[in-house]
Amino acid sequence: MTPKRKQKLFMALGLVSLAAIAVGLTLYALRANINLFFSPIQIVAGDAPFERQLRAGGMVKEGSVVRNPDSLDVEFTVTDYVEDVRVHYSGILPDLFREGQGVVVVGQLQRGGWIKADQVLARHDENYMPPEVAEALEAAGYSPADFQAKAAKVAERIEEREEQEGASQY
Repeated sequence: MTPKRKQKLFMALGLVSLAAIAVGLTLYALRANINLFFSPIQIVAGDAPFERQLRAGGMVKEGSVVRNPDSLDVEFTVTDYVEDVRVHYSGILPDLFREGQGVVVVGQLQRGGWIKADQVLARHDENYMPPEVAEALEAAGYSPADFQAKAAKVAERIEEREEQEGASQY
């Protein structure tokens, strides 16, 4: 092999090696920042990783919201009407957050089976179910339509309770 060919071969091998290292480092960095979505069914089944960033979603279970009067700490339960997962959050909740509403929490699953949330996202009305939750329910063999009907009943009970509380204040 001529010296010119050896030089080209080493140059090509060096470029391929650098490209492989760059791709490897990029994939490693992305792996640490990916937060996959898990439904309560999947979390209870043990599919979710512990102490890694993840997203979990479902409906806020009726009667589960407990606020600490001395701080911004809130505990509540996220349900898909099959399984429940407890969530601990410290911060200001979104305006649309309430019992019977769809939420997505971003945080870490702790060894005790509860989620330490860094962020709480709430949207829409009682008929809304996050698309990821609907897909997870379908994959587990459940119908999201059944759970939306349950969510509508929960919303009716919550509205009745709020009306009774409002009437008793006057």
